[in-house]
Amino acid sequence: MSTMTLDTMFRPTLRSSTAVPRSTSVRLTRRGRLVIVAVALLVAFAVGVFVTAASSVATQEPQATEIVQVGAGDTLWDIAADLAQPGEVRAMMEQIEKLNALDSSVLQAGQRLVVPAS
Repeated sequence: MSTMTLDTMFRPTLRSSTAVPRSTSVRLTRRGRLVIVAVALLVAFAVGVFVTAASSVATQEPQATEIVQVGAGDTLWDIAADLAQPGEVRAMMEQIEKLNALDSSVLQAGQRLVVPAS
């Protein structure tokens, strides 16, 4: 049995007129890197402006409020129950907490709270 090699059959032939493809890579100069950073910051700023514009406080109508002084033994639930419609006490509590930037519902006697006007 005879063997045959096909190496020369599949080997590409190089001609002098054929350009050999070179590996290309992008190299940025210092100015190019600065331009990319500036564009990225500009895009981030634009996104921030559009996102905050949608939920801006300036676009909301001001709410009528009044001041209530907390008495001895008063709780936030009691104050909210006096102001809220039946079944809306929890929502009123959240609104009072938001208006006064309260971290919890613990109140001190003599404390003044901003509440929605009834």
